[in-house]
Amino acid sequence: MVKMDVVIEDVDFSFDEGKVLHKISIVIDEPGLVCIIGPNGVGKSTLIRCINKLLKPTSGKVVLGGKDIEELKYKDLSKFMGYVPVASNDFFPMTVMETVLMGRHPYQKWSYSEEDLKVVYDTMEVMSIQHLAIRNFGELSAGQHQRAMIARGLAQRPDILILDEPTSNLDVRHQLVVIERLRDLAIENKFTIIMVSHDLNIASKYADKVIIMATPGIVYKVGTAEEVLTAETIRYVYGVDCQIIDIMGRPHVVLLKALPEEEIRKMHADEEQGTSR
Repeated sequence: MVKMDVVIEDVDFSFDEGKVLHKISIVIDEPGLVCIIGPNGVGKSTLIRCINKLLKPTSGKVVLGGKDIEELKYKDLSKFMGYVPVASNDFFPMTVMETVLMGRHPYQKWSYSEEDLKVVYDTMEVMSIQHLAIRNFGELSAGQHQRAMIARGLAQRPDILILDEPTSNLDVRHQLVVIERLRDLAIENKFTIIMVSHDLNIASKYADKVIIMATPGIVYKVGTAEEVLTAETIRYVYGVDCQIIDIMGRPHVVLLKALPEEEIRKMHADEEQGTSR
């Protein structure tokens, strides 16, 4: 794979009801797992939809491999970037194998090749769903459905794979298995996974880079898990007191209590005046 940097430059985004993203600037230039975390409503899903051209920034731009994504056609972009949306109840009237084969569409000519079929089988094996190949996609459990969708994204062989809450329908074991496999694949094959997650400890255990977003649609910190997941940062961003303990060289977040609303408002007001953080 060709090394494909993502550069987000001063991106704002607004819906009719108001601004969602405020001057977002991030550079993602190393392979591995990047986790975007933060409370509900801070713009995490909006940000990744700007990155993959599903939404057009109100201002600013997203540059992929040195080229503004607005200059790329969707089919060309899909050769470099895959996207797995947040789990839904959408079902396709086809088998699991046919569903995963949809990921090969950017490369398809007249029919699927032997290479396409090999890629599809390999990705189903990675997601441990090869035994479901001829099952109807609509008959799958929520967790199997999610793993099939991730396999479809991997089948694109993208340089950038974007996942929106990929573990939301997985049980605890499969959360760990899937994220560990994805991170290992990203490192071994030198591509980048950008993942939105609500699980602080999944991010702390596996992410090579953590981006934490806060109200009002800003990037509050970017760095390693050790740099970002501090008690002070979590207190400010989430309004929660916690303890950070070291487990196998990684921070582990132990939540203690939620702060009163008035204390959160005062803390944020102090931040705006430059008296905290």
